[in-house]
Amino acid sequence: MAEPSAPSSSPGPVAASGTVLQAERWFLSHGLTYFVPSVRASVREGLRPRRMVPTALVVSVIAAAAVYAAVLLEQQTAIPAVVASTFGLGALYYTFTALHAREIVLWALGRTFGSLKLLVPMASRALPLLLVFVTFLFINAEVWQMTSALAPGLLWLTVLLLLSLAVMFLLVRLPEEVDRVDDAVDAAFLLRTTRGTPLATATRDLVDAGADPAARATVHGYDRWNLILVLLVVQVGQVVLLAMTVFGFFLVFGALVMSEGVQESWTAQQEGGLHALPFLPNASVELVQVSLFLAAFSGLYFTVSAVTDDTYRSQFFASVTEELERAVGMRAVYLTLRDGAVPDSAGP
Repeated sequence: MAEPSAPSSSPGPVAASGTVLQAERWFLSHGLTYFVPSVRASVREGLRPRRMVPTALVVSVIAAAAVYAAVLLEQQTAIPAVVASTFGLGALYYTFTALHAREIVLWALGRTFGSLKLLVPMASRALPLLLVFVTFLFINAEVWQMTSALAPGLLWLTVLLLLSLAVMFLLVRLPEEVDRVDDAVDAAFLLRTTRGTPLATATRDLVDAGADPAARATVHGYDRWNLILVLLVVQVGQVVLLAMTVFGFFLVFGALVMSEGVQESWTAQQEGGLHALPFLPNASVELVQVSLFLAAFSGLYFTVSAVTDDTYRSQFFASVTEELERAVGMRAVYLTLRDGAVPDSAGP
């Protein structure tokens, strides 16, 4: 009688499933939540009108109440800024909760503030020329007259407009960065980008077995928007930090060199007409207004320069290029394992 054969050991599907789960946990911890199918399905559900309409109605009621309060306080000029801010905050809240963007934004902000040392060389290269350019506007009487004549609500609306223009410009240019990375994927790229990740061993096995994860490297759909959102938050964070630096510089510079008489003359106000800040000589509300306007303008100017000028572009994206490449490489291998496109010679 022939001896019974030993039970066949086929850990391949089990091992692949475990590796896929590890990769999904890695995605969730690195701000790549849309890469996970369950989260992506929840986001797709959150974009349905029956989910969005109730939230839009609540935000509309809050905006109407804010407008009514502005009318009662006789601040009609602030109504556009109030409406824009209310709907903007409502959209951010819905994006953070129903669209699961909180993890993406928090990881991207942590990446920005965790690499502040990388901002120093970029700031040292960009700020001197930027400050020389903007300082000519700061010592211009027309700019002081314009900003001092703006009501606080209109000034804030102007800042929101400049920020929106910067975001729109980034949304046009950032997809090009994603396309540039996923077009460069090959076996060497995959081995390099997955090193030290849960997919390192699986990538080596797939490459040795002749699999082609690079065929799944093209990023599209929700995964593409996940990467764009990460890039957007990181770049906006850098721009805001630089704009805050410009704002602080002009506050200090103006308090040192702009006497009350000069500020009164440039804002076309009578003597004693400045809204001086307490305990701060030469500092006034008008100085804060012009500094805020020029800081917002500097942010837009730097955004355009940093993305279009090769001098700044490499440093501007240096802090996230490695993370972007790792995400694209991980996704290609993850999709290969998840879809079962693994040659038999690849083993478990």
